[in-house]
Amino acid sequence: MLTMSTYFQRTALCSCLLLTLLTLGPVGAQAQSPRATASGGNFIVALVDSAPITNLDVQRRAAQLRQQLSAQGRNTTTPANATLMREALERLIDEKAQLQFAKETGVDMDAAALDQAEQRLAAQSQITVDELHKKAKAEGTSVTQLRQDLRDQLTLQRLAERNVPPRIKVSDVEIVQAMQERQTQSASTNPNIELGHILIAVPEAASAPQVAALQAKADVALARLKKGESFATVAKEVSDSPERDNSGLMGLRPADRYPSLFVDATQKLAVGELSNVVRSGAGFHILKLVSKQGNNVATITETRARHILLRLSSQLSPAAARAQLTGYKGQIEAGKGDFAKLAQEHSQDASGPNGGDLGWVAPGMFVPEFEAVMNALKIGEIADPMVSRFGVHLIQVLARREAPITERELRELVRNKLRDSKYDETYQIWAQEMRGRAYVEYRDAPQ
Repeated sequence: MLTMSTYFQRTALCSCLLLTLLTLGPVGAQAQSPRATASGGNFIVALVDSAPITNLDVQRRAAQLRQQLSAQGRNTTTPANATLMREALERLIDEKAQLQFAKETGVDMDAAALDQAEQRLAAQSQITVDELHKKAKAEGTSVTQLRQDLRDQLTLQRLAERNVPPRIKVSDVEIVQAMQERQTQSASTNPNIELGHILIAVPEAASAPQVAALQAKADVALARLKKGESFATVAKEVSDSPERDNSGLMGLRPADRYPSLFVDATQKLAVGELSNVVRSGAGFHILKLVSKQGNNVATITETRARHILLRLSSQLSPAAARAQLTGYKGQIEAGKGDFAKLAQEHSQDASGPNGGDLGWVAPGMFVPEFEAVMNALKIGEIADPMVSRFGVHLIQVLARREAPITERELRELVRNKLRDSKYDETYQIWAQEMRGRAYVEYRDAPQ
């Protein structure tokens, strides 16, 4: 229910853009006819085929661009007004050309899709759809115009989804090279290592003299090793660790599966070298780097999460859904409610009967807005209610793990990442072609 292919995520509906549409009014409004005369400072500045772009359209889009730059923390480097106006006009021309092509090829959005877009926009603002309409009217945008702006943005999104991804080409040579780079990086950042381990345990309630005596014991053991005695012999005689009967060896495993204290103490050692005596809550440790080799096993970080989904409808407003899920979160965190039981009783997703459990999933399996919130959570943490294109969710992360993947799965993962990296460039080329198909006429301002 939540899945979406990796490269299509790049063209997912941008919530911040739609919120800006509401804040600033129409940016792609159907203006006056080409024969309209300038009045009140509004006049036609360009024609794209037969569709006019007015001075007011450009001013609104420039304001949108300025607000986006400010939101990105770039307000100190905001371009001059003339530059923004030129950029706004060029973007509007591109959009008009694409909308004309969408009309010619039958790409359009139905009323149901517009209704859902309105609901999402309202939910993101934490208001009802009626309040959304009132806000738009208060800012000079009619409900009809608001829906037209949404229709245009959704149409542009769908048009790009149909035309851009098929143009992206990834060669086998690129895939092999990317796989080799990934394996090289993995080998250097998470190699397979085997450590020898001697533990001189320190009782929890040990006195200062006892701790000093045990540290001296560890120092003597380290001195014996440095003189050339066998690690297996010393471990057998003095170690309190479970590995003492296995010559002190802990087994070959990826570095991230060792305690971070052990990795830090041995990461600069050459094979065969010994660490200094290291102290932990368990006692004093002596470590030896027995072997180190590149880790060529490809892995991905999988997440196991669960959620409660409430779908928006005429009977359930965004605000009401948020309030309901916020109540569930409060019950769970106070120990008065069980997440799984609440999901079984209230979730409107297919995972509901399983307590909302979504199972183990790899990156890219969920829509971007859901996955972004999920990835930011710590294990056991519950997010505040969030909005996706499916409704309003309450998400909890249960666990994470590194899971091996087959070479075929790795190739597909690499292929999708390469496609994703090429999307922007491919989109720009396609957009230029769409513009080249259109007749564009610039108009001077009336004197």
